Amino acid sequence: MDTLLDLYDIQGNIMKNYGEAGFIKARYLFFKINSGGQGRTFLHALLPYITSSAPWTDGKNNTDGVLWPEATTNIAFTYNGLKNLGISVQTLQSFPDEFITGMRGRRTILGDNGPSDPAKWDPVWHEEIHLFVSMEAPTDEAIEKRFDEIMGIITLNGLDKVILLDGHRGAKNEGTKKYQDASVLYENGVPTTKEHFGYTDGISNPFFKGMTPDMGELAGGGKKNTKDLLGYGDPELVSTWLPLETGEFILGHKDEALEYPTGPMPPLMAKNGSFMAYRKLHENVGKFNAFLDEKSQGYPGGKELLAAKLSGRWRNGVPITTYPNQKDADELAMKRQKAIQAMADAKIPAEKLEALAAFKEINKKFHAYDYNDDLNGGRCPVGAHSRRANPRGSLEFGHKKAFDSPTAVDNRRRILRRGLPYGKAEDPTSNDGNHGTIFMIINASIKRQFEFVLQQWINYGNDFKLANDKDPLLGNHAEINGKGDGRMIFGSNTMADDPPYFLNELPRFVETRGGEYFFIPSLTALRMIAQGIVDPT
Repeated sequence: MDTLLDLYDIQGNIMKNYGEAGFIKARYLFFKINSGGQGRTFLHALLPYITSSAPWTDGKNNTDGVLWPEATTNIAFTYNGLKNLGISVQTLQSFPDEFITGMRGRRTILGDNGPSDPAKWDPVWHEEIHLFVSMEAPTDEAIEKRFDEIMGIITLNGLDKVILLDGHRGAKNEGTKKYQDASVLYENGVPTTKEHFGYTDGISNPFFKGMTPDMGELAGGGKKNTKDLLGYGDPELVSTWLPLETGEFILGHKDEALEYPTGPMPPLMAKNGSFMAYRKLHENVGKFNAFLDEKSQGYPGGKELLAAKLSGRWRNGVPITTYPNQKDADELAMKRQKAIQAMADAKIPAEKLEALAAFKEINKKFHAYDYNDDLNGGRCPVGAHSRRANPRGSLEFGHKKAFDSPTAVDNRRRILRRGLPYGKAEDPTSNDGNHGTIFMIINASIKRQFEFVLQQWINYGNDFKLANDKDPLLGNHAEINGKGDGRMIFGSNTMADDPPYFLNELPRFVETRGGEYFFIPSLTALRMIAQGIVDPT
């Protein structure tokens, strides 16, 4: 039976990856609310701007949905934000402990030590943050317009207790800013999907029950069907993809354990909402480039294959497990880039929808795969970043199928990834500056999904039979006298029977510069909060 979701009640950033629809600019605002009454007035005035998950239409050929927006707007709350808005103690105490504690309090679990210690985060994160407002749009002009509209609400209503917090680190000699801007990176004036290390990012996201085809891809985004449900013994019946359970990502719906995830009371406060982990990640571009240059000199496969082994994908985003030949991977990546350009060039909604459909068809080859033919990691190392973050059923060592339990470990650790790069890496040899990735993780359980992946799969390797080896790209490697203590083992080229290659002295390439846990309510819950009528009884 299909799962029917009220898409008009679910905030759009949960169900939609805005970047895929050409919304390649973003601005993130963080507010402190010193008056519950003024905060509720602000929320009530914001409601007409909130983007839901309802389908977008041009209003002509198809009227089922809402008009394609000029800009999107979504909001979320910290625990202290809900407290300051007057939410009752009973409801506050019904939230999960990790959300109540907050990201700073969970820093040991998250591995935020050394240069990632919260004491070294941007100044804004030393404030008590209450409300998160995100805006995405195709152009800078649309972002500025929506920003002015939101700030105009505060001015028009005299909301002097609703404070936009300053303290986001700016570029060199720029000081701090009152907002965090983000944008896709450009090459020769053309928008790309790359991040500052040169990897194509944001390719694969989960697909779950209730999603429509325009929201993602079932193949690669769902879970492999490992059971012959009809009992016919046909191998074709057990090689298809099934959508994940909705409750892995949205509260008020059953998850992969066929249970309802923990959420706040009353039920209307939780239903159709989710939790988000916001992370500002600085990328040490100079350190990464120097490492590749040095280590590739002794690596038989060369620099680009070394980079691919670290990630699990070629830097153009093509998975190395299915495209071990770089020439083939480059040809596929070129087709994808042309499709991205077509989306950016589209002017009217009908053209945008057509371009999006064409892009998704090409994009399938970037995520509709598994590791069944590469279980020992001969092509894609078992410890590669993309394989650690999403094992795709390969944790059942020695078997050409995933776990067949409804509580399979990797089906219960999936996360929705949102966000964009920020800043510019002006000097490829320098680690200084303000550039990296805004990484937003949406899931029903911060502890079981985001925290588990970061603690057990990124900063520890036991599930992959790699002892305490960390993720090569995101691991919190320690450094002594300028040398990292990280290590990685993989084959010297794409042949599975080649001798292993030992890579050592991996440094910390990525540092945390801020972050917090947020609750993303449904539109119904937002109205309840704005009206002050959340009743836990």
